[in-house]
Amino acid sequence: MQHWLESDSGRGFDQEVTTIMACRGFIIKWGKAEFIRSPNAVSRCSRLNPYQQQRRGFRRETKRTDTKKGNVTQQQTKASPSEAGTPGPLPPPKVRRPTLFRPLMFTVGFAGCSFGGAAILRYETLKARVQTAKDREELDKLVLGSQDMAYWHDWWNQLSSFQRQLLLLMSVVDDIWSNLTEGQRTTTGIIGINAVVLFCWRVPAMQRTMIKYFTSNPASKTRCLPMVLSCFSHYSIIHMVANMYVLWMFSSGIVSLLGKEQFIAVYLSAGVISTMVSYVCKTATGRFYPSLGASGAVMAVLAAVCTKVPEAKLGIIFLPMVTFTAGNALKALVAMDMAGLVLGWRLFDHAAHLGGALFGVWYVAYGHKLIWRRTEPLVKLWHDLRSPGGRGSRPGGGSEVRGGGGPGQK
Repeated sequence: MQHWLESDSGRGFDQEVTTIMACRGFIIKWGKAEFIRSPNAVSRCSRLNPYQQQRRGFRRETKRTDTKKGNVTQQQTKASPSEAGTPGPLPPPKVRRPTLFRPLMFTVGFAGCSFGGAAILRYETLKARVQTAKDREELDKLVLGSQDMAYWHDWWNQLSSFQRQLLLLMSVVDDIWSNLTEGQRTTTGIIGINAVVLFCWRVPAMQRTMIKYFTSNPASKTRCLPMVLSCFSHYSIIHMVANMYVLWMFSSGIVSLLGKEQFIAVYLSAGVISTMVSYVCKTATGRFYPSLGASGAVMAVLAAVCTKVPEAKLGIIFLPMVTFTAGNALKALVAMDMAGLVLGWRLFDHAAHLGGALFGVWYVAYGHKLIWRRTEPLVKLWHDLRSPGGRGSRPGGGSEVRGGGGPGQK
């Protein structure tokens, strides 16, 4: 009986072990088959906690290893597209060289309008001066004949303290302005415009507008208007101070040679022409980058004065003991810009410098005769439009207009 019980209990235990092993084998086979068949099995199992993973026969480390191996294999496949039969990365597209026909037409038209407008402005200035002289004579006669010093003394006593201080300040400013030469007065307006533009560069909301309209680039969509506006644009204070200092020093000489109106026309035309030369060089070399500054126009003024007065003595502001002639200074500047253009220096726009210098030399040698002296028909036409029946009232006649406004034409 005891032997029978032992054998019966042993047989029951074997059946129970066999049943447990079969169930476990079935679960493992089902888990492996489901893991291989379902692509989302890894993501589902990765969301299980470690206890559930151990109970279901999955190990977190094993899955991470498989996933990493899959990622490595995927990266290797992506890294060698030629082995997979896919083409490699395409080369960067070539930049299409822009056409410069419209900027060229704008340059010619703007320069012509500048000199035409300057001739008309010269006519209006002469007419205003004659009228001002007549009005001043009549006013002096009226004051001397009807009023005495007691009237002005009483008028001054009736003013408040603030009004007196304001009048004194205006008198001081008027004295300073009167002591400036005509060239320095004209340059003061140019400096004021450059200062306003420099301030606009510091406004964050205007950055996109400033880059679009106040920097010149042949690859930009807007190419014509920036040819003018970039001549008044400086991003660096040092850059603006250097350009405006040179312009201030040479403004008296250029205005005494050409006159205020013709100087303005030369300055604006030189800025546009120098930018056009820069466009041509950038397009030819394929180096498209934005430029700004009045260096091209300032170089035209400097070159014009140095060509007209080559023996004038110049110096350096920080080295007053070093002096040289204006002709040698112009040659050194042109040589430096030529070297920068050939060697590809990008610190300055050397093409614009050369364009401005060549235009300044050409204008004082030939351009004055070819352009300014031929504006008399335009001035006559303007006079006829202003006063159809008053041909004899034109101040100064046509000779002053042809002369271009020298020092004696005031």
